[in-house]
Amino acid sequence: MTDSLNGQVVLVTGASSGIGAAVARALAARGAAVALAARRLERLEKLAAEITADGGTAVAIALDVTDEESCRAAVRRCVDELGALDVLVNNAGVMLLGPIEDADTEDWRRMIATDVLGVLYMTHAALPHLLAARGAVVQLSSVDGRTAGALTGVYNASKWAVNAFSESLRQEVTARGVRVVLIEPGATATDLASHITHAPTREAVARFAAAMRPLRAEDVAAATVYALTQPPHVAVNEILIRAVDQQR
Repeated sequence: MTDSLNGQVVLVTGASSGIGAAVARALAARGAAVALAARRLERLEKLAAEITADGGTAVAIALDVTDEESCRAAVRRCVDELGALDVLVNNAGVMLLGPIEDADTEDWRRMIATDVLGVLYMTHAALPHLLAARGAVVQLSSVDGRTAGALTGVYNASKWAVNAFSESLRQEVTARGVRVVLIEPGATATDLASHITHAPTREAVARFAAAMRPLRAEDVAAATVYALTQPPHVAVNEILIRAVDQQR
């Protein structure tokens, strides 16, 4: 790959908002055809129309990453409609923070199903195409995949799982030309924290974010573009990106 992504087909999960939408826009601006995948189809269709109006190529695909068959169907549709699959961006995720004591364990199941199994299902479905294309997998993880803390235990566990899976995958496929990129953003201004069901934790996270200048989704998208536009012999395997104001 070079400075341009012309001719590349990229499937982005969780593309209906936040980092996923920003990544899709940035890659389309570099010439990639993008398959936008998420549950909120109306938002995807609006984004696809915006990208198309700007001269890009985009299709909207309904996807539930917790459903293995939905993942396989999304990959099939991407290949059928755009002709290939060169890059998978595993971005879909939830961040349902809260204390372990008296936790709503449904939050745990949602995080593991989305943040871990979703990455596994999508990677497994896409891998034959990525191997054929000598393409790339981008895993959107988190600084919480490196540093554990109170109120983040299961989210930490999910992101550590993504990091470990990504390194194992890298060792399996790098000799066959597939690049695996792990991107670990710190605090980022998206709507992710608004979905936290434990009210005191949601309020604490809001105070934490308000005390700094957080990353923007576009900052994370720029890191993704950087990794994917390196020369073919260069593998940017890991990018940790924090706001300057963020200490942990």
